[in-house]
Amino acid sequence: MKKIQIKPSDLLKNSSIKISGSKSESNRILILNSIYKNIKVSNLSNSDDTILLKSALDNLNEKIDIHHAGTAMRFLTAYLSTVEGKRFILTGSKRMKERPIGILVEALKDLGFKINYLEKNGFPPLKISGNKSKISNISIDSNVSSQFISALILIAPTLENGLKIKLEGKIVSKPYLNLTLNVLKKIGISYSFKKNIIEIKNVKKIRNNDYLIESDWTSLSYFYSIVAVNKKINIKLNNFFKDSFQGDSILNKIFIDLGVKTKFLNASEILLSPIKKYKKPNNLSLNLIDSPDLAQTIAVTCLAMKIPVEITGLQTLKIKETDRILALNNELTKFGAKIKYDDSSIVIYPPKEIKKNINIDTYNDHRMALSVAPLGLIVPITINDPDVISKSFPEYWNNLSQLGFNLKNLN
Repeated sequence: MKKIQIKPSDLLKNSSIKISGSKSESNRILILNSIYKNIKVSNLSNSDDTILLKSALDNLNEKIDIHHAGTAMRFLTAYLSTVEGKRFILTGSKRMKERPIGILVEALKDLGFKINYLEKNGFPPLKISGNKSKISNISIDSNVSSQFISALILIAPTLENGLKIKLEGKIVSKPYLNLTLNVLKKIGISYSFKKNIIEIKNVKKIRNNDYLIESDWTSLSYFYSIVAVNKKINIKLNNFFKDSFQGDSILNKIFIDLGVKTKFLNASEILLSPIKKYKKPNNLSLNLIDSPDLAQTIAVTCLAMKIPVEITGLQTLKIKETDRILALNNELTKFGAKIKYDDSSIVIYPPKEIKKNINIDTYNDHRMALSVAPLGLIVPITINDPDVISKSFPEYWNNLSQLGFNLKNLN
């Protein structure tokens, strides 16, 4: 197995980094561009997930294997259902076959679409026979995954009578729903979202669009972590917007408590810098129900800075690439942390001395590798299967080298 070793090093005081387009926004606009054809997209994500989705949409083969790409699985399940007269087998990796999709499939069936489970009920792989739907009302559980709802939103304008979606229960990751709706708005499709009802009318044509994708705030989180842990480096980045509709842009507020300030230099350029005269808090308590992908970054940052932290609102993490709550427990305890956790929260008590030379497992989860790397600024670490980062952020290790990280590939 390939490994990468990171040892403490002095970083460059001033650096500039480029991050490609948001994976979440890219995947949404790709589905819409497959429907409307006249959107010219720039700054597309170079992540594995986006490349896999684009390839699937460009070819529409009878059998589509999206490997570990969860967003692609959800969005394609809905989109392929609308491709009239075509049949598809939609499958993925072993882990993908363990990730539930029943809520979305049953909602699509209620709309009149034809989908069958090929192995275990409620899970991929799926057999999809594309057809029309005239039904315009649906109710769906909204406390499991926002991607199920986003998948419905993306096909809603193609349905003959549009779609009214009633959301049942507490909405998780609501900013991702708002992201989906804002992508629609940006290409000229209006919507209504009042209380727990989303309504979108049928739209046959849209105007020609030049669509610039904002860079990825979730990927940016790892550089917030680096600035917080290092306390000396300043990092400049392009194509991030003050009025971002990515939910993880909440980073610029969360990381004030971790000693990082965000300065918007102009309409699309930001500077991350350590806060002068920063006073470390005794502890932190955060509810990340709207931004669960930040959990690993914040957990590792607090461990490195020796700040006890309680993170709640994590119920979606169990159905990600791995059970991320369990993975955090497994890996951070190796460093000497004391941890309490349940299905939706984790409490981390850092040790007085962080243990050195720990081998970190990544569980086929890109965010485990990405988030843990800043710990290498404090103690020597070794990360197993580092290439897993290609799922969302393939240039990450090169970026860290550019900042002055001491990296060594081990085979």
